[in-house]
Formats: sequence, C-alpha cells, structure tokens
Amino acid sequence: MPSVTRHSLITVAVLAVAALVIIGVFIWSGVYNIGADDTHTRPVHSVLQALRERSIAVRADQLQPPPDLLDADRIRQGAGNYDAMCMGCHLAPGMAGTELSKGLYPAPPNLTTDTVDAAEAFWVIKHGIKASGMPAWGKSMDDEYIWNMAAFLQRLPELSAGQYETLVARSGGHDHGGGETQPHGHDEGAPSDDSETHAGMEMGPNEKTDESTGHAHPPGTPADHHDSAAPAKPAPASASETVEHRHADGTVESHPVEPQPVEPQPATTPAAPKPDATPESDDGHQHQH
Repeated sequence: MPSVTRHSLITVAVLAVAALVIIGVFIWSGVYNIGADDTHTRPVHSVLQALRERSIAVRADQLQPPPDLLDADRIRQGAGNYDAMCMGCHLAPGMAGTELSKGLYPAPPNLTTDTVDAAEAFWVIKHGIKASGMPAWGKSMDDEYIWNMAAFLQRLPELSAGQYETLVARSGGHDHGGGETQPHGHDEGAPSDDSETHAGMEMGPNEKTDESTGHAHPPGTPADHHDSAAPAKPAPASASETVEHRHADGTVESHPVEPQPVEPQPATTPAAPKPDATPESDDGHQHQH
C-alpha cells in the first residue's frame, strides 16, 4: 500500500475518533436544551425533519390503500375514532388550539387544514413517531380501522364544524374492535356509560348527559324500597373519593373530594330530675292546702 494512502486512512480515522469524542462531550455536558418550550436550532430541525419525512415516505410507498378507501361507511366510522383519539392534538373544524396542540413540540399538524397522503397517514397512525408525542395506535387497532381513519382524513379538510359534528354523531363513536380506553378510567369489560353530569364541569362537544342516577342494590332488596325508606342524610365523602371531569381538549382530570368539616355539637347537660313531692302523712286528720 502506498504511504500516501496509508497516511490518508490514518488521518481520516483520527478525525473520526476526534469527532466522536467531541459529540460525546457535547451530549454529556447537557448544554443542548431538550425542553419542548425551546425550539431546535435550524440545523437540528432540518436534519430531524428530513429524517422523519424520508423514513415515512419510504415505508408508505410499500403500502397499497384499499380500493374502496373513500367509501362513505369507512369515512363515517373513522370519524368517531378520530374524534375520540386525535382531536385533542390535531383539532376539529372551527376548534381553537388546545393545551396539547399548543404544548407539544414538534407541533402536531392541524389536520383540518393540512391534507395528508392516505398511505402515509396509515403508516403514521399505526406506527407512531419517536419522540414526538404521536402514539403507535397499531398496538390497539387492526389495520381495517386505521384505514378508516386515513379515509376520514382525506375528507376532513372539506368539512365545516356542523358537518364534522353530524358525521361524528352518526359514526358509532369510539370503536375499533376492542381495547378502547374509556374516558373515565373504567375497567375493561365494565359498562361504558360515560353520561355522568358534573355540575360546573366543562363537557366535550360530543358528550351526552343522562338524568338517571341508577345504582346497584344487594340481593334481596325490595323493589319499592325507595318509596318506603326514610330519607337519610348523605354520608360525608371520604378523603379517598375522587371526582373526574373532561376538558374540551379531551383530557380527563381527577380531583380528591375534600371532606366537609364536622362542626362539634355543644354538650348538653341532662336535666335534673324534679324532686318527688313529699307524701302526705295519714294521721287521721284532714289537711287543707
């Protein structure tokens, strides 16, 4: 091997090692601010954007959308899952930015104005995007339901607020074949009746309310016990009880119920017994009082 070539290889190897050392020191120093409220520098943003776009495009090119992608039933079914799973970040027609859409970085695209390719939408919905806040919904959804959401996204930019609400109302709601997370944290298999009305709490645009207050009774309870039972004072809430409510952006918060202080009752002194009347003595005389 000529000495010039050997010298060049050694120079390249030394420069590569030096570059790795500099990068390692930079990372370990913690100088770069990773906070979501501080945007990337232009070079870093450009590199990450190109990496994301090319990674998605290459993999989406291998997908074949179903021939009936724009079928009305697909679009309608996808609308319900979008409203339940995507609206908080990607918004709905006529909807202002939410806490999530404003707080995430990179900022999630507003899908009411941005048109996305169906195959790319399918891949992103199924696999998510690392370090972006975009989940991999394929862990809980079959491909058919994901294609339905991709179909809905083709129609979404054309919808008005009223058309969106109508389509969601006719969609069947949050339904993708099982595994749906209930908004109030119900256990799997429990009834999904989320129609509780919380006084003073802000409800979502598509939530329903129910005036009934049904509750379970132990076996053997008479059917008419509500008519015959005397009214009882409600028991004070324990410190472990919580109340849950939903914000307009779809997030659910739980707050402990503060126990009401019990006012001490004033001590009562038992009334002194009245002294017994002195019995009259029977001395054979009549006494006049």
